Amino acid sequence: MKVLHINTAQLNELLVDEGRSVRSGIRKQPRENAVAVQALGLEGDEQADLTVHGGLSKAVYAYPSEHYPFWQTVRAQAKAADWGAALPPGSLGENLTLAGLLESQVWVGDILRFADCELVVSEPRFPCFKFNAVMGFNQAAKLMMQNGWCGFYLAVRQPGSLRPGEAFELLPGPREVGITELFRAKARRA
Repeated sequence: MKVLHINTAQLNELLVDEGRSVRSGIRKQPRENAVAVQALGLEGDEQADLTVHGGLSKAVYAYPSEHYPFWQTVRAQAKAADWGAALPPGSLGENLTLAGLLESQVWVGDILRFADCELVVSEPRFPCFKFNAVMGFNQAAKLMMQNGWCGFYLAVRQPGSLRPGEAFELLPGPREVGITELFRAKARRA
């Protein structure tokens, strides 16, 4: 398991409807060097709506790279991108693009231990209208809900730093509530 990319963004305007824009930090860009991890997230990263993103329990958002081919394909099918066009790291709004760890393999309370910091799995991410806008088609959030490919939020247990390409280990927590299970339960109520 490793972090392929570390992604951050400053707030900017995101066109969400014809003529309507909102402030957002969803358009993450990969960082090349080590990034400081603090209690409220990664150095240089901003969130616009702290009621749904950010804060102590949602300091860092991780997303499995294994889902990227699916999103590339459905974006092409929706004519939001050309066939074969690569989806750049951070395109799903994630801070950490991971390899080797899917939502179905983590539970609330599991710890991701890196060389210089520790992050704790806190909850799944739920997509909003901004996700549709950044993906380029109106069914993106619905597809995320149907597939359960939501990624997960992490709280900072031990501040430090992260580097792109860095390996990490997964330390099991209480293993009582799985991310996929929690996501599906909340999605049914929505």
